[in-house]
Formats: sequence, C-alpha cells, structure tokens
Amino acid sequence: MAVTECHVVAIADPSQIGEARRMGSDLARSVGFDEEGAGRIAIAVTEAAANIVKHGGGGHVLLRADGGGVELIALDSGPGMSSVPQSMRDGFSTAGTPGTGLGAIVRQASEFDIYATPGRGTAIVADFRPRRPTEGVRDPRVGGVAVPKRGETVCGDAWAKVESGARTLVLVADGLGHGPLAADASARAVDVLIRHAAQPVEAIVQRMHEALRPTRGAAVAIAEVDRGDGVVRFVGVGNIAASVVSDGNVRSMVSHHGTLGHDVRKIQTFQYPWPKDALLVMTSDGIGTRWDLATYPGLAQRSPTVVAAVLYRDFQRGNDDATVVVLRGAA
Repeated sequence: MAVTECHVVAIADPSQIGEARRMGSDLARSVGFDEEGAGRIAIAVTEAAANIVKHGGGGHVLLRADGGGVELIALDSGPGMSSVPQSMRDGFSTAGTPGTGLGAIVRQASEFDIYATPGRGTAIVADFRPRRPTEGVRDPRVGGVAVPKRGETVCGDAWAKVESGARTLVLVADGLGHGPLAADASARAVDVLIRHAAQPVEAIVQRMHEALRPTRGAAVAIAEVDRGDGVVRFVGVGNIAASVVSDGNVRSMVSHHGTLGHDVRKIQTFQYPWPKDALLVMTSDGIGTRWDLATYPGLAQRSPTVVAAVLYRDFQRGNDDATVVVLRGAA
C-alpha cells in the first residue's frame, strides 16, 4: 500500500471554506465518485471547515485521495471539547449555531474518528467510500499524513505499508531537499519496497541504495513487524525517527547516518520487542521529536490516523516536508 500525500487548505476565515469544499469535490470525482458521492464529501468538508472557523479559531483541512476513496482530516488548536459525545449530538452548540456539523460529517462518512480534549484542540478523521465500493476500506491498523513544505506543490516524503507473510513492513522515505526531485527519490524507494518485500530488510535497503543512485537521494527507514516472533526489526539510513510506544514507555530505534543513493556508511538491522499493545511511530525530520503520547489522555487508543494527525498538528516544524506514520500492534 503506497500512500499519496495530503492536500492542505489553511482555514482562518469563512472565505476559505469554499476552497476546501471544491478541493474535496474535485478529489472525489478524480477517484470515481458520482455526483451524489462527491456531494456527500462536499457537505462533510464544508461542515469540518466551518467548525474550524466557528469553534477552533482557525486550523487546517487535509484531504487525500487514493484509488478508492477520499480521506478528510480537520485540525485546530482551539479550546477542544469538554464532552465529545455531547458535541456529537445534533442540536448541541457552543457558538449559537444549529449544532448539526459533527453529526453531518458522521452521517456522510464511511469511517469516522475524533480526538478532542479541553484546551488541546480537535482532530477529526473521516474516510469516504462510494456507496458500492469497488475496493475495501482503508486498513484500520495503519495511518499517516504526508504534507509538502509550504510553497511546494508536491511532497518530497513518501510512506508505504506492505504485508509479506507474517511480516508487516512500513517505510518512510524523505527525498533530499524538496519538490519534484525529492518526490522522485522517495517514490523510487517505495517502488523497491513493493517489488522486493519478500526479501530481508537489509537486502531491500541495499536495493534502494542502488536504485536511488540516479536521484538526489533520500533518508529511508523500514520497520519490519514480525508477528510470529513478536519483534520489530528496523533498518534506517538518515534522519528518519522511529519509536515503539507500549504501556506508556517509548523506545527509540537506531538509524545510521547517510543518504541512500549517495553516502551509506552502514546498513544494519536493529531488533526490538513488539508487545501486542504497541504503537510504531515513524516521522520524517519535518516533525519534531519531543512528543510524548502520555501527555494526550486517551490518544493512543484512537485510530492510527488520528494519532498521526495530532502529532503532525503539534510538532510540525513548518519549514520542511512533514510525515508521520503510525502502526498499531497485532497488525
């Protein structure tokens, strides 16, 4: 499963709601939604963006299309919610509105999740599929965001998840620099992973190193979760951060310095325990590393995409492509 980047619309005032709505409709049509389906997505995007203006004090809408659906992420750093169940009920409002926004999003979406706590903002993730989908829903065990640097039209980062027997492989690649050339390097890394997923991780990374020689190169990391052995094997070259979070503890994994395609000092596998309740968190260097899920009550129990979205919202550096990928245990 290779994943496309997110399109981002900043939402600071009502004039930007229409831009988000049009982007949602366009993405829906690009992956085969009919007019009714595109209309459902337009309604949900409009309500999410309006909530950001009315209740969040501004924020961002992230939209992503894949071969079978559209994903909406709405983020703000506003006052949050004292009671999520109460806020979800039609008719409840703290802003003098009809109070149907969240309910409208839930009714249109195939999948929905939310994280909101008082004083910490709100993160909403909604997935939309055709009424008669030709493809299955997204894998609920993995989620992520990949967002271009401000001013760039494409993201130089990429991520992917591949199943190979009892192994789940998760890749994050960060092409050197930004823009189309960085994106090309990352895309080549994803292609190698998909074609050679059955091989040992070190061999896959070595193949990536050869494949990326004509490119500007990339920082790359692969985490291999082995359900049979209860371990995660990790190979990283360059500045991709990765951690295993379990029972409130965070264990960082080790990468070697270098750039695949150009300067690789060592390709080495490190092995760590993989508890059943674990979360794998991988980030490119557009995300700060001082996050702590323990400071977000209940976040670790939300969907992986919500976890990734909250970390992106609160720890993006703002001057680089930014990617967060989260895999839940027992994948």
